[in-house]
Amino acid sequence: MYRIPAGAAALALLGLLPILALAEEAATTRSANLRRDPSTASPVITVLHRGARLTLVDASADSGYYHVRTEDDQVGWVYARLLAVSAAPLVPPPEPAATTGIGAVPAAACESALWTHVYHPTRLLVKSACVTVTGMLVDATSGRQGDGVRHEADGDTHGWLEVDPQFQSMLNAGNRSAEGGNLVFEIICRYPVTQPDAQSACSGYTDHVQLPPVGSHVSVTGTFVQDTFHAQWNEIHPVSSVSVVP
Repeated sequence: MYRIPAGAAALALLGLLPILALAEEAATTRSANLRRDPSTASPVITVLHRGARLTLVDASADSGYYHVRTEDDQVGWVYARLLAVSAAPLVPPPEPAATTGIGAVPAAACESALWTHVYHPTRLLVKSACVTVTGMLVDATSGRQGDGVRHEADGDTHGWLEVDPQFQSMLNAGNRSAEGGNLVFEIICRYPVTQPDAQSACSGYTDHVQLPPVGSHVSVTGTFVQDTFHAQWNEIHPVSSVSVVP
């Protein structure tokens, strides 16, 4: 199920709950592969037995696949024709009383209103509502962009933070295999949005986050999440602030 951030960050998402009045559930009609991405070329995470109960991360299919979560909290993609889909009441999990974990700071340090401009927020599993992480900004573009971050079609940055030693546990296998061992950070709506279905998310919002140059030692504050798409790496998304630190 969709996980809601704690504290002030949760308030922004709670405002969306009337829209999410129904969650989509599904069951496999035969044995099915749970894949990392929506493609037959994507690695198989596990094989689901017939009748396996799933929750849809997104109600719309992508390339003939549904993005799903299993009862034991594995997230991946299943071929749509192998699923029977039904609507079920959405029951949000209990809201945590405070942010927890490495780097956690009071929720007020994060700008909760940013969540209304996050593109496709249901793909993000919130691990801590507000954290501050320090490290070195490294080039995520091999020199192709002057600011050292990828300019995504949804308008966000895709940047890399080489975290300081005390934050190494915030990295997962996806960060190591697909992101050079770095923590990803996304400053939302920073660039022109070229992806049509993402344009509404950035409507009426202008980014004001300062991004120091590559090589700067910085602190990054924002929500700590796992992106359940792609290699399922961890990231700071959305970023509320970036500051140069000694």
